[in-house]
Amino acid sequence: QVQLVESGGGLVQAGGSLRLSCAASGSIFSINAMGWYRQGTGKQRELVADITNDGRTKYVDSVKGRFTISRDNAKKTVNLQMNSLKPEDTAVYYCNAGVRSAYYTPPRDYWGQGTQVTVST
Repeated sequence: QVQLVESGGGLVQAGGSLRLSCAASGSIFSINAMGWYRQGTGKQRELVADITNDGRTKYVDSVKGRFTISRDNAKKTVNLQMNSLKPEDTAVYYCNAGVRSAYYTPPRDYWGQGTQVTVST
């Protein structure tokens, strides 16, 4: 089994910053892409940013220039630095990782429990 544990959410004023972290543990042979999704109240879950194991990144347009995703392959962690936060960034943020538990198994998606980010005006 694989666990993803997130930390770093909270309440911040508009214009402020937060840093989310996610650590993967358990039965891990390798990790493909890691990423962050978010789901606001009454909205569908959306991809915020992801990063491949060789460092290629992708961002949703609304966060480009404000958020930065990074990962440490040795530590099996992924971080999301969020700057210039806006009220519309308020959501539950979920960590995601595509994990192989053995060389002969296909990658499987795992999710963290979610961490609340609230941006006040």
